[in-house]
Amino acid sequence: MDNHLLQLSQRLGEQLLQRNWRIATAESCTGGGVAAAITAIPGSSAWFEYGIVSYANAAKEKLLGVSSETLIKQGAVSEAVVIEMARGVLALSGADIAVAISGVAGPSGGSPEKPVGTVWFAWATAAGEIETELKWFDGDRAEVQKMAVAFALKELLVLV
Repeated sequence: MDNHLLQLSQRLGEQLLQRNWRIATAESCTGGGVAAAITAIPGSSAWFEYGIVSYANAAKEKLLGVSSETLIKQGAVSEAVVIEMARGVLALSGADIAVAISGVAGPSGGSPEKPVGTVWFAWATAAGEIETELKWFDGDRAEVQKMAVAFALKELLVLV
């Protein structure tokens, strides 16, 4: 595990413990990378609820309650979908905060509207707050995934 990701996860765990909060993740293009970074920290069971890798649209619908209409109209890589993913994993887990990620890691699968490196993020709290952000990352598949995981963790540090 990358040392930078471990440091971010360690700091996140400390902040979550201070607030007595638990976190859940809903990941698509990162393939569970955020959950892996978090669970690489000893004692993370005190603040990590669980993570769902909902790579296929059917998994987003079945596991997280993402609307098929939203997927058809907006596409899996969209603000609307990550909001539904974040809310879905919060409802399922009972966690205090969640992050959801959906994007195009590449090397194929991009389009002019959503090129490789396009990643949508949503962070949601049990209190109903929601933040979203669209990022574009340069690099190969592994680099896009790593940058997306790091960005998700950095933003969690701001929100917790």
